Amino acid sequence: MSKVFLALLDGMRPDALAACNHPFYQELLSTSRYTMNMRTVMPSVTLPCHMSLFHSVSADRHGILTNTYVPQVRPVNGICEVLSGAGKTCAFFYSWEPLRDLARPLNLTRASYYCGRSYGYDAADVKLADDAERMFQSGEAPDFVFFYQCQVDEMGHKYKWMSEEYFQAIRNSLDNVQRVISRMPSDYHFILTADHGGHDRCHGTDGECDMVIPAFLRHSSIEPGIISQETNIIDIAPTIAGILGVPSDPDWEGKGLL
Repeated sequence: MSKVFLALLDGMRPDALAACNHPFYQELLSTSRYTMNMRTVMPSVTLPCHMSLFHSVSADRHGILTNTYVPQVRPVNGICEVLSGAGKTCAFFYSWEPLRDLARPLNLTRASYYCGRSYGYDAADVKLADDAERMFQSGEAPDFVFFYQCQVDEMGHKYKWMSEEYFQAIRNSLDNVQRVISRMPSDYHFILTADHGGHDRCHGTDGECDMVIPAFLRHSSIEPGIISQETNIIDIAPTIAGILGVPSDPDWEGKGLL
C-alpha cells in the first residue's frame, strides 16, 4: 500500500539547488519527476503558502494572509483531515510552531516539534531528522509524513538568499532529508518541495525569486522526467491524496501531478 513522505525546505529557491552543489540534487534530476518552475501563492509568506499547500486553495480562499493563524471563515479540509477521514495516519516533524495549525486537532497520530528559536534552527532540524529516523527504524510507518526544515529560510533572512550561508543551510537540510529517507520503507513516495523563495533578506512579493519553487516526486512507479505542464503549490495536496487512493476534497482547487 502506498505512503507519502513530504519533505519541505522553507525558503528554498530552485536555482539555489544547483548552486549549492549537493550530490543529492543531481540524483533527484535523474530519478524523479520534477519541475523547477512550480508557482507558490501570494502572499509568498510561510504560513499562507503552507496553508495553500495543505488545503489546495489560494490564500484569498483560506484567508491566512500573514504568519498569524486565524480561523477560516469558510473552512476547507486540509490533507490531514481528508486522510484521517479515510482511515489514514499522519505524522508531523516541524521546528516552526505556527505550522501546528496546518492540521486540526485529532488528525495526527504523531508529532515531533523542537522550537527553532530555542535550540537554533540547525540543531532543531537535526533533532527532527533523528526522531524521524528512529520512527522508521522502530517499524512505525504513518501513511503521510510531513518533514519540515526551517534553517534555509532562517539563513536567508539573516545573511541573504543566495549567500554562502544560505547554500550551506540547503546542504545541511538535504543531508538531513537523505538520512531519513535512507531508512524509509520502499512503499513510500518521496516528495521534496519548498513553500516560497526569497531575495536579498526577505520574501513575500510577487517577484519570480519569491514565487518560483522546485518540486520533485520520486518512487519506483514514477517515470523520471520533467513535468511540462504549469504547476502550483495547490497541486500537491491532490497529488498526495491520489497516491494514497483517497478522493480529493470537493473544495480543493488544485490538480494531481501524476
